[in-house]
Amino acid sequence: MLINSTSLVISTYNWPEALELVLKSILNQTKVPNEILIADDGSGEATKAVIESFKQKTAVPIKHYWHEDNGFRKTIIMNKAIAAATGDYIIQIDGDIILHQKFIADHLTDALEGYYIKGSRSMLTTERTAKILKTKDIHINPLSSGVGSKINATYFPLLAFLFRGDHYRSNNLRGCNFSFWKKDFIAVNGYNNDLEGWGHEDIELAARLTNLGIKQRQLKLKAICFHLYHQINARDNEDLNYKKYLKAVSDGTIVCKSGIRAL
Repeated sequence: MLINSTSLVISTYNWPEALELVLKSILNQTKVPNEILIADDGSGEATKAVIESFKQKTAVPIKHYWHEDNGFRKTIIMNKAIAAATGDYIIQIDGDIILHQKFIADHLTDALEGYYIKGSRSMLTTERTAKILKTKDIHINPLSSGVGSKINATYFPLLAFLFRGDHYRSNNLRGCNFSFWKKDFIAVNGYNNDLEGWGHEDIELAARLTNLGIKQRQLKLKAICFHLYHQINARDNEDLNYKKYLKAVSDGTIVCKSGIRAL
């Protein structure tokens, strides 16, 4: 199945300094998406200002989806943004992820009917993150200090086949480096709005995609991204959300009750 158009969806919440660097890394891409959609879980005016400034730097259409800050409601705002996406293929990242210049091109090269893609990330230390935020220099050498997960940080696409896995799996997905066909997302009713607070909304979605018969394609040595360090979010509902993931797995759930169709 050919990709006719691509939508890049970015989740963000009240870290405009990081979002500015993410958007800067998009300008460096060898392949740009047809549109960029920002799913904003209630950020303030500073985030809006960063987005408006970015609109002046690219010809790619930018759409900003926002709702009131009422706790962690990422699933709802992601569903709203993806519902509005015009692309038949969705690449999803977080608003604290700096992209390698081939990031989007790599996702599109490996996209395949019947699969979603799970990419990996390299974690940056507190010190390295602070330096990048100060200098706004997003060129990252994987061998430099403060760059974790050296394999995840290394771009070597000729050997990527050695690590690529195509299988049914859901418990290792990270929404910060993730791509999928929009029709598959719609088929499972998107993110589960009943997952409240931080945690496991990505693997719960992946479980339902798996139950639909969609395999995971894992990428390493390509589709590289670097995760800026930040403090861990409050995880009051993590255990409850994980139990909902396990129930989706055990019950073979495909369609969640409250998802993208509820908006």
